[in-house]
Amino acid sequence: MFATAHAVFQPLLRLGLIPQIVIGIVAGVLIALFAPGVASDVSLLGQLFIAALQAVAPILVFVLVAAAISAHQKGQPTHMRPVLVLYVVGTLIAAFIAVAASFLFPTELSLNAGQVDGTPPGDIFSVLRDLLLNAVANPVSALIEANFIAILAWAIGLGLTLRQASDTTRQALSDLSAAITRIVTLVIRLAPLGILGLVAGTLAESGVEALLNYARLLGVIVGCMLFVALVSNPLLVYITTRQNPYPLVFTCLRGSAITAFFTRSSAANIPVNLELCRRLKLDPDTYSISIPLGATINMCGAAITITVITLATTHTLGINVDFATALLLCVVSALAACGVSGVAGGSLMLIPMAANLFGIPTEVAMQAVAIGFVISVVQDSTETALNSSTDVLFTAAACQSQEAKRS
Repeated sequence: MFATAHAVFQPLLRLGLIPQIVIGIVAGVLIALFAPGVASDVSLLGQLFIAALQAVAPILVFVLVAAAISAHQKGQPTHMRPVLVLYVVGTLIAAFIAVAASFLFPTELSLNAGQVDGTPPGDIFSVLRDLLLNAVANPVSALIEANFIAILAWAIGLGLTLRQASDTTRQALSDLSAAITRIVTLVIRLAPLGILGLVAGTLAESGVEALLNYARLLGVIVGCMLFVALVSNPLLVYITTRQNPYPLVFTCLRGSAITAFFTRSSAANIPVNLELCRRLKLDPDTYSISIPLGATINMCGAAITITVITLATTHTLGINVDFATALLLCVVSALAACGVSGVAGGSLMLIPMAANLFGIPTEVAMQAVAIGFVISVVQDSTETALNSSTDVLFTAAACQSQEAKRS
């Protein structure tokens, strides 16, 4: 029996991870369409996969960042500055594209949705204040609650202080980092089964009927994200590297966006992105910091969601938005996106803050948030795929540019 099973599955095991994931997607769709009763049971695989990624991501980021900084020798080059510049510029451009698309394709909402539980931040200063407070949170609670701002802050602090430690101590931290990385590699190998469960469970539970009423709004959001992924981001990469950007763009979309689309969590996709950076042979001193940092602050997809739904709300209410205010909305959306948590639906709860620019009451803005949750099956998945794949794309572009300058 075992010999027969081995003979059947051996060809699948020989395939690469991406073909296996594609097979998992197709199998999940077929199960959801033809055996919806089984889909709810199969969805357990997806829940286990996400839980495993979310469980390992905080300790992975903490140890990896601390080990990378502690092992860094003075004078050894890193590429964080160009990565950060790309993160900021990319998010601002994404917000501007969302504004332009909202003016070109004005969308009206049915603002009669039910209220959504949750308390949105009052203004941009609340977001920045929360970021600072999160950065000094208790490190133990930060690991438990997956507070990546605090995890990064403590990891950087620990790594800097351990640069003065003995070689034995720093080697022990490096060995711990390697051990956790091997565990993550094992988890990632289970991605095809996890995504099979996620696809089957999502389609069986939500279907596509809920998306039909808001197809125009969804089309504007997804269209902006595709434009950013296939036009503006490649243009930034070309400006940075002076090389054809599309081989790198498609590599990042295949290696990161597919998994992120179904996990719907930038934080959960951190291990996947780190593994992709390793396969691309990027500088580990750079990507061990830029990837977890990007999962926290590089949120071009979130900026698009916040901007489009906010302007759709203003259009529905008949509020005239001039060009100067639209530019201010770009900045506010980009800054607000930095405060988005790396979990599903995080960007939607920041819409009321952006809507406050136009004097829209919180009660009305929260109805727009409720509509956002209706389309979130596709919107949030696409947003996370764009956010997460862009982390690797910009990190790779910065590393390749700096390497080319040195050679």
